[in-house]
Amino acid sequence: MEVKEEEEDKLRRQRKLEEALEAKSLRRIISAYLNYPEASEEDVRRWERSYRKLPPAHKALLSHYPIKFQGLRRCISMNSYFIFNMLQAFEPPLDLSQDLDVCEDSNLDSTPNDYHILDERHDRSYQPVSTTDCKYQETQGGSQDMSATGVPSNEELQGDDPCDHSPNHPANTRINKETFNCDEHHRSHDGGKVSSSPSKDWLNPSLQAHVPLVDVDKVRCIIRNIVRDWAAEGQKERDQCYKLILEELDSLFPDRQKKSTPYACLVPGAGLGRLALEISCLGFISQGNEFSYYMMICSSFILNHSQVAGEWTIYPWIHSNCNSLSDNDQLRPVSIPDIHPASAGITEGFSMCGGDFVEVYNDPSQLGMWDAVVTCFFIDTAHNVIEYIETISKVLKDGGVWINFGPLLYHFADMYGHEDEMSIELSLEDVKRVAFHYGFEIEKERTVETTYTTNPRSMMQNRYYAAFWTMRKRSSPLTQ
Repeated sequence: MEVKEEEEDKLRRQRKLEEALEAKSLRRIISAYLNYPEASEEDVRRWERSYRKLPPAHKALLSHYPIKFQGLRRCISMNSYFIFNMLQAFEPPLDLSQDLDVCEDSNLDSTPNDYHILDERHDRSYQPVSTTDCKYQETQGGSQDMSATGVPSNEELQGDDPCDHSPNHPANTRINKETFNCDEHHRSHDGGKVSSSPSKDWLNPSLQAHVPLVDVDKVRCIIRNIVRDWAAEGQKERDQCYKLILEELDSLFPDRQKKSTPYACLVPGAGLGRLALEISCLGFISQGNEFSYYMMICSSFILNHSQVAGEWTIYPWIHSNCNSLSDNDQLRPVSIPDIHPASAGITEGFSMCGGDFVEVYNDPSQLGMWDAVVTCFFIDTAHNVIEYIETISKVLKDGGVWINFGPLLYHFADMYGHEDEMSIELSLEDVKRVAFHYGFEIEKERTVETTYTTNPRSMMQNRYYAAFWTMRKRSSPLTQ
């Protein structure tokens, strides 16, 4: 009896530790957003200091610079206004007021450490959301659920990651995973204005923590991702990948309008949710899965709280003076969202599910539940891409399709200083061979040139030659 009580006490202490770490991690993410104005202002001050060091004759050639600096500050203020409204709308899935001393329980050894890398391509700002008990189910009722957040369970995962998605930007952050339940506790879209809540003490600037600048870089990455997913300026990039995926789904499921129950499509690595929403608009029950709290906070705001198209104005290109054609290009505004999500014609059952893809969808309830899986700039985010492919095979029905788009810029390939960091970096040939092992047969395959969160008016354009394929799961895969 005493042994049982000791085990229960240990579990309680473990849960308490995990909740504290989760709250600490989420506070850090919120602090990164809140630190954006000051960090951006410091950039402007640094540029001003360089300008003042110029000899008078050189300074006279740049007499417009003081006006530019004023313009930059106005742009920062507008970005900050959007960010603060986004945070005001956020409903944390746990109590952020808890201030537990996790150090006293540091002997608990079941708290794993994970290190995550972001690069300029994905801008996947990790400090992730939770793993989840995310059951596939249609949303009932008239309102359309666009983002699922639920009460977190008490598992913890930590990691650090830079928000730049070029392969040489490593950084370590602590991340926790909790559970988002994608069937309950949904926020429905009410088109309501964001209002200040007196209960949100965690937004008090005096309580915010100072975070490394790399965390604020993740916020800047999110701003660029917003352009890719939710601005007219991102339409070209979306057409290079999302449009091809949507056309493929349309051709593969021509009878979907005649079905009483829509086909179900899963979108791992859904980011800010545009692709998952577009799939829903095609008539699928669509579920996006995302690992990053940075992403989920922003996607929830756009999906659930946008009143009209063009409601917000942001300035995504102000954070670098390099490769600009003109000051006007650098300071140009971008209106978001380009569409009103609630009026886009989504199919009932659309949801966003937070958590680690493998942990969420290896749940027995997910096996053979999905007619299609769509991965876009996703499979190279894995520590072990084989595990991703295996999980995709498990969740697909026999005869289901896997549509993939993206390169193989493995996120953990250059994690110097972390000798135990796992990174399995397969060639495209090996990826296809592994897919065949898990029951897939290639139906279509080609290479597509594309960009990722690229400023279309920049003098530098990073391009990818992405693999685009459709694979079908055989009725009797070689192994599970």
